[in-house]
Formats: sequence, structure tokens, C-alpha cells
Amino acid sequence: MQSRPSLNAAVFIERRRRPSQWEEWGFRIADVVADDGQFGKAARTLRDDGDLTLTVHPGLAVTLYKDESEGYYLNLTSGNPVWFVMWRVDENDPPAAWPEFVTLSYNEAGRMLDAQERVDTIALPADVRRWLQVFTDDNYRPEPKKRQRPASFVAPDRR
Repeated sequence: MQSRPSLNAAVFIERRRRPSQWEEWGFRIADVVADDGQFGKAARTLRDDGDLTLTVHPGLAVTLYKDESEGYYLNLTSGNPVWFVMWRVDENDPPAAWPEFVTLSYNEAGRMLDAQERVDTIALPADVRRWLQVFTDDNYRPEPKKRQRPASFVAPDRR
């Protein structure tokens, strides 16, 4: 396996007019799929009926790094592995949303959330999950736990 395996992802974003009485426009990540070039190279609108717009944003690189192996392990063992998509919204008229980054690392997504970024999740398909599992099995080594004895078990002169 190559040292930095990668794939491209395409992110589908849905924009809906008046999703609630408090919002003029609402956005959501509708789907993420592996992209083998079938969606072209540039973002494009797939549907726009005035109330619902669906855009595809192809070619977002998802690269696996050995130092993120723990984050991949945490994602895989969460019970529901996911794509993590960091995305932004521009409130101009008309408003638009676009993905900035896609990752499979739980830890990396956590750092983005700590930085107050918008991160959503979409379920990971079985083929991408298998690909991630192979990389994680080859690269993740949990840190050995160091058992520390309570002070009451240590001789008073060694405390």
C-alpha cells in the first residue's frame, strides 16, 4: 500500500428556500461519494427549481496520513463510520455554500470543530470503509497504557 493513499470525493449540497419560518435559506450536506471523475472538474448545479437547489462539488482530495491513524480508528470503531465535511456559507444574494475539506479522521474533525468551523457528517459507504480499514490496520498502533499505582501503594519514603 502506498504511504499516502488518497481518493477524490464529490460533495452534494442542498439549498432550500424557507426551510423554517425563521430562515430565508437553509443548507445541508446531502451526500458524499467517491469521485472517479464522473462529476467533472468544477462545481455545477444539478437541479434548481427556485425552492430547491442541488449542487455537486467534485474533486475534493481525501488523503490518508499515518499520524492521523488514531482518528481513522476512532471513526471506524464509532459504530457508524462517516465522512467529515467542513463547509462554509456565503450569505450574498443568492446565498451559496461550498465544501472546503473532507476527512475521515475523527481527530481532525474535532480540531475543526474546536476552531468553530461548520462540520457535518455523512455515512461512509462500504467500499470506502474497507479501504480505510486496510490503511488503519496497517498503520494504527495504540499507545501502551502505563499503569500508575495509587500513592497509597507506594512506600512513604518513595512518595
